[in-house]
Amino acid sequence: MAFNADISSGRMGAAGDMRGRLTAGRSEIFPKLIAMQKSLGARSFAIFRVVGSGLPRKRKLHCEFESWGPGAHGGQSDAFVACYGEFLLKHIDELLLPLIWNSRDEEVLCQSGEFGAFVTRLPVSSLPFAGIAFPVRLGAVGNGYVIFGFNASTDIGSSLIIDLHNRCCKLMLDLLSLAERKAAPSEALSDREIACLQLAGDGRISEEIAENLGLSVHTVNAYLGSATIKLDSVNRIQAIAKAIRLGYIN
Repeated sequence: MAFNADISSGRMGAAGDMRGRLTAGRSEIFPKLIAMQKSLGARSFAIFRVVGSGLPRKRKLHCEFESWGPGAHGGQSDAFVACYGEFLLKHIDELLLPLIWNSRDEEVLCQSGEFGAFVTRLPVSSLPFAGIAFPVRLGAVGNGYVIFGFNASTDIGSSLIIDLHNRCCKLMLDLLSLAERKAAPSEALSDREIACLQLAGDGRISEEIAENLGLSVHTVNAYLGSATIKLDSVNRIQAIAKAIRLGYIN
């Protein structure tokens, strides 16, 4: 993110804007899923995260969000995991291609005629709905799938698949950020700490940060030191990396 003139003159407009863009809670993710569902013409959605990473025999898919309630595909999370869970766990380790499947007896079809070479088709199962699953790999604690189910046959265009896959990655990043912020120390970073971390993350040394923000080098180092402590990090580099994951800077 490029800092604006307010930061250069010592005011904190950009840092305040960054805070305003942080996902405030899980309630902000749900409308994004609804919008994606509508763009696909899907009847339901779900987000599954891979839990138990690092322990292959203990890994499983955990449902974070779902809309298979009345009028959709009620109670299908367990059925979906039973049908495709092992395949999805293996797939995300090897590929990031979207997966599609048809309903039982292929009564409902999910296809992508113009993008067929870049999707993986799952075998037909006993599920009463067709669907598409977008894999997202963000690291050991951020892997998972965003899934959409269909009650009517569909042929999804390539541009829509690419756009939705990007949006799915951002959704999973939001979820990871929320989880880490929940587990992080309760003391939030100040605007000055965020600004100093952002500039440090952009490759600026303390002297350059001080000149940019109109502060002394000693004050800049103090802000970076206090931010490092608040983020429970061992050094500045780790603090920058954690601030990025938590959504404070980019």
